Amino acid sequence: MRRKTRILIVDQESLLRDGLRVLLELEDDLEMLGVIGSSDEPVDAAMKTGPHVVLLEFAMPGQDGSETVAVVKSRWPEARVLVLTFRREDEFFEAALRAGADGYLLKTDSRTELLTAIHAVADKKRYISPSLFDRAVSGYLGQPPASRRNAADALSARERQVMRKIALGLRTREIALQLSLSHKTIEKHRSSLMRKLGLRSAAAVAAYATAHGYLER
Repeated sequence: MRRKTRILIVDQESLLRDGLRVLLELEDDLEMLGVIGSSDEPVDAAMKTGPHVVLLEFAMPGQDGSETVAVVKSRWPEARVLVLTFRREDEFFEAALRAGADGYLLKTDSRTELLTAIHAVADKKRYISPSLFDRAVSGYLGQPPASRRNAADALSARERQVMRKIALGLRTREIALQLSLSHKTIEKHRSSLMRKLGLRSAAAVAAYATAHGYLER
């Protein structure tokens, strides 16, 4: 029998947050631990075990989303972080991945999508909102299926490695240090893989890598 996935919500107080809690409490395979308004807010004293998945608003007023993710990861090292937000801009998405978020979902996505995302990150997979993915990789998706397969197959091992680093939110300088390569070499690989896949931004690279399993761990 599948274990119940323990859920904690970190978001500012609102009707939406209350509704989300009620919605998730109706799911037999989920256990709602509670809701808090910030990552350092005390939790219910009765909560004796940590969450499996933390649903986190990355853009709460007066709080730095990256710091919030870091605090959650420090407080509950085994927890997976699923960002749930209205913010669909590339800079928020990339910052969330860079901070260590395991998934990124929009509050405009469906209930089915939310449950799918929760189970995916609980199973130690990465997950990204399909609507965000479609926007980010629209150029790639516009290619014929055969062209898409050929483009992915054409990536070298190093380009796949660089793609994964980009998708994890690392900057060119950081990738160069980790792979012991020059900044110029990383830029060359980055440009090459984006050209082959028809992608135009780091967010698109992250979306592609997530959707095709490069970030599963």
